[in-house]
Amino acid sequence: MARDLALIDKADFAHVDVMDNHFVPNLTFGPQMVQRIKATSPIPLDVHLMIANQDRWAPGYAELGAESVTLHVEATTDPVSVAAAIHAIGARVGIALKPGTPFVEIEEIAQHFDQILVMTVEPGFGGQKFMADQMQKVREVAAFRSRTGTEMWIQVDGGVDTHTIELAAEAGADTFVAGSAVFGTDNPSLAVENLRRIAREHSHHEEHHE
Repeated sequence: MARDLALIDKADFAHVDVMDNHFVPNLTFGPQMVQRIKATSPIPLDVHLMIANQDRWAPGYAELGAESVTLHVEATTDPVSVAAAIHAIGARVGIALKPGTPFVEIEEIAQHFDQILVMTVEPGFGGQKFMADQMQKVREVAAFRSRTGTEMWIQVDGGVDTHTIELAAEAGADTFVAGSAVFGTDNPSLAVENLRRIAREHSHHEEHHE
């Protein structure tokens, strides 16, 4: 893990997927492993929680030192209260939408979050194909941000590569999560720089890369 994290030290964040084989059909790791990643990571952590009962578990990840914690609206009963608890610990808070969840479901509470994550695959497994139909949702979030003057990052996660990052940036995303497109290459550090350059060329906002 330390070796792989060192390969992406030019990224802005390390995106950490926490899955419980309950909210999504896959199991990764929990708080102990995140604590170890935090101890060895040269860059801040953006923890993406794909677990059940996030009201109970989410603040603990901020306490472990994650600089950003993203909740799934579908697995959190009171996301505003959880966001307040995480902010009180000193971390950023994101809220994620599965492909079938429309932005309108969180529009009334969106201003409580530092980041809106539009999933561009069904959460659970890496290597899936980018869902271009989610770009309309990205545009809706970008329009909301522009209309309200809210300073939030718009993140996309799933199937991001040198082609799809163009679509996402043009739609208004500024924070991009790439897995296979980085670690599936011979030079992950160069891949990060290349993705950043492409996104910047197609973006109207400052971007952040994970």
